[in-house]
Amino acid sequence: MKITGNVWKFGDDIDTDLIIPARYLNTSDPGELAKHCMEDADPEFSGKVAQGDVIVADKNFGCGSSREHAPIAIKAAGVSCVIASSFARIFYRNAFNMGLPILECENADGFRTGDKLSVDFDTGEIILLEAGKSYSTKPIPPFMQELVRSGGLMKYIEKRIQ
Repeated sequence: MKITGNVWKFGDDIDTDLIIPARYLNTSDPGELAKHCMEDADPEFSGKVAQGDVIVADKNFGCGSSREHAPIAIKAAGVSCVIASSFARIFYRNAFNMGLPILECENADGFRTGDKLSVDFDTGEIILLEAGKSYSTKPIPPFMQELVRSGGLMKYIEKRIQ
């Protein structure tokens, strides 16, 4: 699996309230959640993010509550991948369960909003295209890639029992 997209850079400790504020948790509609994705971190995000873009953050992305709404909002906003120095454990699992690929990259501080990058999930290679700079991460294991390709854990299970 490979993707190419533009970077949206965020810092440390982006919690689930910044990803999708609690005031919007009265819905589970992905389209509605996408309208408010990252709005407390960047009020212009949902209006400017494009299909295939990538969120890059520093350490502890997705900390806070264990709400599944966070990866749903990110995915529904069109984000194809989240890259961070580290993820909160529950967010990590929720992301794959919802079909959102994520990668841990220790040097995520080298990315800037607007950079264009490519990601190879099989090898774990991330390339900043204009700078020609390459980063290595652990590749996403084949089973986790299958969850993503299926659209998440529930859709993966539905395919398996048919």
